[in-house]
This record gives sequence, C-alpha cells and structure tokens, in this order.
Amino acid sequence: MTQHVHFIGIAGIGMSATALLMRMQGCEVTGSDEGFYPPASELLPRHGIKVRTPHDPSNIPANTDLIVIGKHAKLTMENAEVAAAYASGKPITSYPDVLAGIARARKSLVVVGSYGKSTSASLIAWALSVAGRDPGYFVGAVPKNLGVNAGLGSASEFVIEGDEYPSSNTDPRAKFLHYDARTVLLTAAVHDHVNIFPTQADYEEPFLELIEKLPVDGLLVVCKDEPHAMKVASHAACKTVTYALQDRAADYHLTDITYGEVSRFTLVARGKVLGRFETTLLGAHNLQNMAGAAALLLEKALVSVEDLQKSFASFLGVVRRMDRLTQASTIPVYEGFGSSREKARAAIDAIELHFPGRRLHIVFEPHTFSWRNRATIHWYDDVFRGTDHLFMSAPPDHGAGTHDQVSYDEIAERLAGTDCKVVRLGHDQGANIEAIVATLVPGDVVLLLTSGDLGGMIVKLVAEMETRFV
Repeated sequence: MTQHVHFIGIAGIGMSATALLMRMQGCEVTGSDEGFYPPASELLPRHGIKVRTPHDPSNIPANTDLIVIGKHAKLTMENAEVAAAYASGKPITSYPDVLAGIARARKSLVVVGSYGKSTSASLIAWALSVAGRDPGYFVGAVPKNLGVNAGLGSASEFVIEGDEYPSSNTDPRAKFLHYDARTVLLTAAVHDHVNIFPTQADYEEPFLELIEKLPVDGLLVVCKDEPHAMKVASHAACKTVTYALQDRAADYHLTDITYGEVSRFTLVARGKVLGRFETTLLGAHNLQNMAGAAALLLEKALVSVEDLQKSFASFLGVVRRMDRLTQASTIPVYEGFGSSREKARAAIDAIELHFPGRRLHIVFEPHTFSWRNRATIHWYDDVFRGTDHLFMSAPPDHGAGTHDQVSYDEIAERLAGTDCKVVRLGHDQGANIEAIVATLVPGDVVLLLTSGDLGGMIVKLVAEMETRFV
C-alpha cells in the first residue's frame, strides 16, 4: 500500500526537497503552508504534489500515514493545523529525520558551513553526475544543472547540504546532527542566525558536536582561509584535509588565477599540479568553493581530474547566487543571496572583481533576522564599502517580536556614517523603481541583495531595465 505523507510548512526549501524525495520513492505526498513562492511553488506541482494554503486542520487528509512538521510551522497554540496533527494520533516527525532515513543506507557526503554550502553541495553532486555516478542529493537551493533541489539517484553516494538550524520546534538539535556523517566538508563557521545563536561560541557549538562525532576512519575537509572553521576542525579525531583559495600551506589550493567572463586557475594538491580548470561563475568565493569540492571528491577517489575539469567548466551555479537577471540591458543586473554579511560581501567583491572601476548600485532588503537584530547592527559599518548608491527597503516585520529587532531608522542612522549614498525605499514600487533607474548611467552595475523578494519588485525592476537601457 502506498504511504501517504503530509507536510505542514512544505514551502520551505528543506521541506520541499524532502517532500520531493518522498514522492520519488513512490509515496503520495500533500502539503500546506501560509503562502507559496518559488522554488516550491514551481517544483512541487510539477511532481504531482498537491498543496494547500493557508494552514487549516482540513488540509490533513484522512488517510495520512505520517505528518512532517517544519520548523517555521509554529507551535500548536499558533497553528490550528499543527494542533490537529498532534490530536490525530498520527506519527509526527521532522524533515531531518525523514532525510536521515532516506540516506541511511547510502554513503553520505555532508556539506556544512555558514556560507558556500549550497554551491559546494551542488557542485559535488554535479561532478559525480558528470562522472556517471548518478548520486542522490539534497540541496537548500536549486542547482541550475540539475533543475531540482533533490534527487534520489542510484549510486551509493548521497550529497547532503547540512543545516546548523534547529531541527523542529520540539527538537533543538542542529539538522546536520541527524545524518550520522562520516564525510564532512566544512566551509566556514562565521557567526550567523543570531536569533538562535546569540554569540560566536553558541554558533560553533553544533559544529563542534558534529566534528567530534566523526568516526576515526571518517574524513573532514575544511577551509583553511576561515579561522573559525579551522578552530572547530582542530577537534576532529579523523583525517583532516585543508583547502584554500591561494594559501600554499593548504593541502589543496589554487594558483595562476585569471578572472573574466571565463575564469581560469590551476589546482594544486600537496605541491602537485593537477591541471588547469575554468569556470563561468563569478567571484573568488566560487573558486574557493571549487577547491573544497575538489578536495573532497579527489580524497575520496570518487572522480578523475578530467571529470572534475569537465564538471567545473559546465557547472552553471545555483539559482539566486550571482544570477545575471538582464540580457538586453546595457546595465547588467545581478542577484546575490544576501542572507548574511559574508554572503553579501562575497557578492559585492565578485562584482568589483569582474567589473573593476564601474559604479555599483545595490538594492538591499534586510530580510533575515541577523540583518535586523540589534546584536549585529555593526554589520552595516563596512559591508557596503565600494557601493555608490544603496537602495534599502524597510526590514520586514515577520517574527519581529521573537528577537531584538532594530528599526528602519536605526539601520539608516548606522549607514549614515558610511561612504555610500543611502536611499530609503517606500511602499510605492513604481516610485522605487524610478528612483533606482534615475541614478544609473552607462557603465554602471546593479546588484540585488536579499533572501526575500523585495516585495515582488525584482521582476518589475528587471523588466524596466530591459526596456530603459538598450
């Protein structure tokens, strides 16, 4: 008999990916959420998964065998559908537990870190695919080459992007602690999610637990460029392999880097030149991700150097990570995933590296809790250095009562002490778009930084750019 699984909070990227994996296993899958948005709104219906909005007890089918409740679905007193799930007597679990069950019989390659993990996990899965291995994978974004954020695959390898965030409202453990990891790629451990982890030490705690649990015959691949990651890695009892962008003391590093429309570099492993590589991805951070992916894949002897060269050259990246949104416009518009200071800065550095000397205009939304928490307001002191104009929308108010949220005025006041010209955006999207395009001249570059959708303004701004600047 076909198992029926119902997901409450299915629009989340991890929940939707797990729902897809269950569907691929032959389960009947339904789900609900307060609202639906890409990529879940596009991927789930394509795979025959019925979704309903908003949350309501009637969303739970009578024949449900298992209920998966997401972290953002809220508690029973705030969500009647969650309350109905507990009252139903049906088994209830979290998506990390479901994912752990799916991957248990496989050889999991777990990618963790405060940044770079979506791209690194996607790249590893793509390289295995190019090598003909058909891996399973679970990524917290949509890899462009693979077209969907999860796949069962048929090979023994299962690539997992591991998240340090709590598993559910009833399970405070980090999600990546469920996966019984034996092979881990650690990109960084820079303080993030301040609403959950108030201090750097708090943030490092789940990473330490993960690393200390790695078996002696396991493998840890860690970025030598990031001191917090190296501090955590020092607690590993297993083999540890380091990688870096250019640090020759790392086991794997890059040399002879040239940046351009196609960037090229030489990969070196323990002093031995492995070959010349190329990529169309922008930014030094993406080359650093490639060094990490190469270190893991080659240390595990999962691909050849030749397959790695082919996969890097053909890898298109991850949706919303330095996507060029315009084609006809003579002023390019890129979208970066600006969910933290490090991610925003990496995107800005990439634009400056590939478009030297050009004026940079940033459209920014302080969407995550970290961007709008008083403990990290110092992020604004230097994150936008090198920016000509900063167009900033108001911080959203969802969850504002759950943490120490700063106001629009406080953020603007903090930015007043920096060199960039700050323009505060209002509720009139037409006026906002006009304010942005009015500042632009030929040779400029526009970068959108948000983990949200700028209130739906992105599509409209791009359309205006495509007609105004041709």
